[in-house]
Amino acid sequence: MHQEGEKLQRGLSNRHIQLIALGGAIGVGLFYGSSETIQMAGPAILLSYIVGGLVIFTIMRALGEMAVEEPVSGSFSSYANRYLGSFAGYLTGWTYWFMWVVVGMAEITVAGVYVNYWFPDIPQWVTALVVLIGITLINLINVKAFGEFEFWFAMIKVIAIIGMILAGLGIILFGIGNEGQPIGFENLWAHGGFMPNGVKGILFSLVMVMFSFGGVELIGITAGEAENPKKSIPSAINNVVWRILIFYIGALGIMMVLYPWNKVGSEGSPFVLIFDKVGIPGAAHIINFVVLTAALSAFNSGLFSTGRMLYNLSLQNNGPRYFRKLSKHGAPIRGILFSSSFLLVAVFLNYIVPEKVFIYISAVATVAVITSWTIILITQLKFRQSKTNDEVKKLKFKMPLHPFSTYIALTFLALVIVLMAFIDGMRVALVVAPIWFAVLYVGFRLKKKDSSGKIN
Repeated sequence: MHQEGEKLQRGLSNRHIQLIALGGAIGVGLFYGSSETIQMAGPAILLSYIVGGLVIFTIMRALGEMAVEEPVSGSFSSYANRYLGSFAGYLTGWTYWFMWVVVGMAEITVAGVYVNYWFPDIPQWVTALVVLIGITLINLINVKAFGEFEFWFAMIKVIAIIGMILAGLGIILFGIGNEGQPIGFENLWAHGGFMPNGVKGILFSLVMVMFSFGGVELIGITAGEAENPKKSIPSAINNVVWRILIFYIGALGIMMVLYPWNKVGSEGSPFVLIFDKVGIPGAAHIINFVVLTAALSAFNSGLFSTGRMLYNLSLQNNGPRYFRKLSKHGAPIRGILFSSSFLLVAVFLNYIVPEKVFIYISAVATVAVITSWTIILITQLKFRQSKTNDEVKKLKFKMPLHPFSTYIALTFLALVIVLMAFIDGMRVALVVAPIWFAVLYVGFRLKKKDSSGKIN
């Protein structure tokens, strides 16, 4: 159902959708940022990921119920526009676009750091520029090219994590790399207990855990270009939970079994240490390559999302008609190039503006994830209310335990926002976000006043 007259090509196969979903759930944070979350809760971080994973599953099922019935690239922005009103669609779409522009800015800058590991003489801005041009060209070719690159980017991450888990189990159970002496599982409770920082530690870790899941909603954006959305979207969403269990809980569990939780990350990346211990040569080079591809994957997904979101905003009359232009291959060429030009400016600004300005902008990006998830859940409630009993019975991919699961997830997201107020570095988001929303509201009111239709 192309409710807003979309003309995008359906070039994403089931394997593309599966790996895009998996890539969205596994970010750079798992490879280098995981030690920070472990310090908050200790081994009990595993409980945080289980709880967070269940909430994410609920959010994705809410999105999936709508995406299977109405597979459009604007996804939750399009649904918010239809079921909550024009401003909800406007706010969601532009906030999500801005989030990915900021994330993209961070990722292409970080890519320069990883390349410097091998080639220290190459300026970071050169790497950032090459990455920006390369990924932009991939996105301009057609959606199949994007899907193919994302498939292999995600596959590299998956292989690295599975390799790390298997290598870790070899050390734990069989003593490989430890003179044949199995290490056992004592580190999970031997250093202050399983919950060394109590319930408080688990609560505060939930904020970082939920941010690490940002990107899973990308599945909904792909629905408008999936070859068979009624099959591939439910499959990808249903697999999110067990993937989170295996990749996050499996990888973090192995880290904390091998090393005391309070020492994880103190001697470098746990992934590098584990591969080194089992005698894999060039472990640091392997992980540097994996994290580089993870950054490229995030940027590739982000640019894909921004182009589609701008295209759909123009169809909603919540963005300039200029973005309705598609290439002969069905790619939203103007939306992609507009986002790329923004990122080009962002790379330059990253070198001349004070670091705090960048932190403030990033704060809005983090709140944008929570905003998107909240609107997905509220929209799903309105979506159901708009259906007759017969229409509800015919839904192909129903939200389980509706509406109780939706209310529980909304309560949980509200708790995360409250917890942010007590964490240094996160608190600023609660000040910046209302300002951002106010700016969007003013923009929306100005758009409404324009009776000529040129902006719309």
